[in-house]
Amino acid sequence: MHDTVVVKKPLLTEKSTHLINEDNTYTFVVDRRARKDQIKGAIERLYSVKVEDVRTITRKAKARRLRYGWVDMGEHKKAMVRLAEGSSIELF
Repeated sequence: MHDTVVVKKPLLTEKSTHLINEDNTYTFVVDRRARKDQIKGAIERLYSVKVEDVRTITRKAKARRLRYGWVDMGEHKKAMVRLAEGSSIELF
C-alpha cells in the first residue's frame, strides 16, 4: 500500500495531545488492513522521523441510534506511534 493510503489522518484529542507532550507519542487513524511495519515505514517516510514503537487499536463496528433509525458505525483502526528522542512532528 502507498504511504498516504496507510496513514489517513492524525487524530487530535485531549488524550492524544497529552501523549504528545508527555511521551512523544502521536496518534493516527490508519487503514484497517495496515500492519505495524507498514505503519512504521509510512510515518518515517511521510514525516522524516525515527519511530521507536507502534501500538494499534481496532474499534469494532457497533449500531447507534440516530434520529432516522439505527445506523451501523463502521470499524476503524488507530495507531499510537512513539518517536525517538529528539524527533517531533509539526501537526499545526
